[in-house]
Amino acid sequence: MNTLICGSIAYDSIMLFEDRFKNHIIADQIHNLNVAFLVPHMRREYGGCAGNIAYSLRLLGGKPLVMATVGQDHAPYTDRMRQKGLSTEHVCVIPDAFTAQAFITTDLDDNQITAFHPGAMSSSHQNHIVDAKDVSLGIVAPDGRDGMIQHAKEFHEAGIPFVFDPGQGLPMFDREELLSFIKLAQYAAMNAYEAKMLEEKTGQTISEISGQLSALIVTRGGEGSTIYTDEKILEIPTVTAKEVVDPTGCGDSYRSGLLYGIQAGLDWETTGRLASLLGAIKIASQGPQNHQFDRAYVEGAFKESFDRALEW
Repeated sequence: MNTLICGSIAYDSIMLFEDRFKNHIIADQIHNLNVAFLVPHMRREYGGCAGNIAYSLRLLGGKPLVMATVGQDHAPYTDRMRQKGLSTEHVCVIPDAFTAQAFITTDLDDNQITAFHPGAMSSSHQNHIVDAKDVSLGIVAPDGRDGMIQHAKEFHEAGIPFVFDPGQGLPMFDREELLSFIKLAQYAAMNAYEAKMLEEKTGQTISEISGQLSALIVTRGGEGSTIYTDEKILEIPTVTAKEVVDPTGCGDSYRSGLLYGIQAGLDWETTGRLASLLGAIKIASQGPQNHQFDRAYVEGAFKESFDRALEW
């Protein structure tokens, strides 16, 4: 059966400013800011949560279906998806828009200035869950606001369990909308900052929220992750990466492991460790979709990291 991944597809233009922003911004002129940064080095990456999650899930041997919206400039991305064995059947083209794009400038202190254009992502509600066939699991990842609300309702109406993954989209929703997501979903995944924000916006603790779900997963970067289930709380260790190159997309790779484990019926101890391993594999590569692995590599790395065989 397929895993339906609802979320964004985006181009990431990443630029390096070979100086420090603070050297070019006059503190008492912030109200009258007019700056330009020379960025001689730029690279363009294929990104977006749906694209990133599907990429790693496909490498694991899963069956991801991407449901997303793209613009008139989609051809390089959708061509690449097909080359990587990912279906574009449910990728809707919005002809009068651009594909979502992030323009990220980083200085020598790793400070970042980011401009994000949602473009076609804002039309994600034009896609409908019922149009995808043979789906037994889904995820509502960061996407257009209306699309996230609609897809959660449609997953529930179709009787398809799904992961609610609000990510950077969490601030778009008010208390009642967030509580509705939790009511409709079977699982939720977020980082520690997002979990704290969810508590503040809903007025409920993580324990109270997790009690309404089959599982709530909270990632904590280098400190590992925590999986709250109806039976117990599991602390999942990190995996030491062979090299720390770029954290962009690590959370999405982690979610690929979660989805694979849920779909395959793995226990939460194994699922969490598989997800953690995928995050470590990704961080050793630049960009969210340039890492490579196969099942044999994952099995060996899992055994090396956790001193136990991966039975999947």
